[in-house]
Formats: sequence, C-alpha cells, structure tokens
Amino acid sequence: MKDRQRSKSDFTRVNHKIRVAKVRCVGADGQMVGVIPTRDAMKEAMRAGLDLVEVSPNADPPVCRIMDFGKYRYEESVKRRQQRKSQQRRAVKEIKFHANVAEHDYQTKLAHIRDFLAKGHKVKVSLTFRGRENAHRELGFEVVKRVIGECEDLSVVDMSPRLMGRSVVCLLGTKSGKS
Repeated sequence: MKDRQRSKSDFTRVNHKIRVAKVRCVGADGQMVGVIPTRDAMKEAMRAGLDLVEVSPNADPPVCRIMDFGKYRYEESVKRRQQRKSQQRRAVKEIKFHANVAEHDYQTKLAHIRDFLAKGHKVKVSLTFRGRENAHRELGFEVVKRVIGECEDLSVVDMSPRLMGRSVVCLLGTKSGKS
C-alpha cells in the first residue's frame, strides 16, 4: 500500500457523516446562520447545491460550514504544495582533499566550496591521509587552514579542524546577513 501524507481534509466530516444533533452553521457567504439542527443545515446546503463540512469538530456544538468540499480540498492541496516549494532545503556538501594536493586541483575544489557556500549550503572539508602522509599530519592541517582562510569572507567555521581517524575534518557554514 502506498504511504501518503494525510491532510487535514482527510479527517473532515462531510454531509451525512456528521453525526451530531445540532451544529453551529456558517453559510456559504460566510455569515453565521446560528445553532440549528443538523438536518436543517443539510437541507440548506442541498438547496445551495453545496456540501455541509464540519470545520471544528471539537467545539460545542461542532461548527459546520456550507461550502464546495471539492474546491476546499483542491485549495488545501495547493497551499500544501506552495509551502513545500517555499521550504529551503540545505544540504551538507563534502569536498575531499589530500595532503599533497596540486595547486590547480586545490583552486578547482576551492571554487566548488565557494559556489556551495554562495548557494547557502554547509560544506564539510575533509582531508584524508594515505600511507606515509600520516607521518606529516601538519601538512594536512595547513591545507585545511588555508581553505578556511580563503573562504572566510563567505563562511564561518561551524566545526574547527580536528583529526578523526586518518582524516582531518572541518565544517564550514554560511555567514548570516546580520553581521
């Protein structure tokens, strides 16, 4: 079975599914009709060619509104879609270096880091030591510190460079516009 998000309208009672004696009814024009029997509210909705929708089931008596339920569900789905679109998804991008990185490779990777930071992503800078490079870990720390220095106009250091196993890892975040 396909999982899907349940929307607010999936739990809404409509027309004959409303099982209370009296409801507080709001008309199609938005005017309060008052507390009336559910049957009368249903008749009013039928006369208007619309649905009786339970808006607030926990109220005493429950609040129902006369409206086009299909249009209501469509508008709710449009709102949810718009909210998802306006959310910004920030990812953590990782750029890997080695202690003896060539200058051109370094500049290329630095350009990628600056591009990611400009787009608002966080960047994980990792430098892995291979073989005999482990004997000269200070060279790796120098490369990472150089990256941090050349990106300090765009970034802040969220996690300072630290040794984790055979790698030096550092996390750069974007500068906020407030500073």
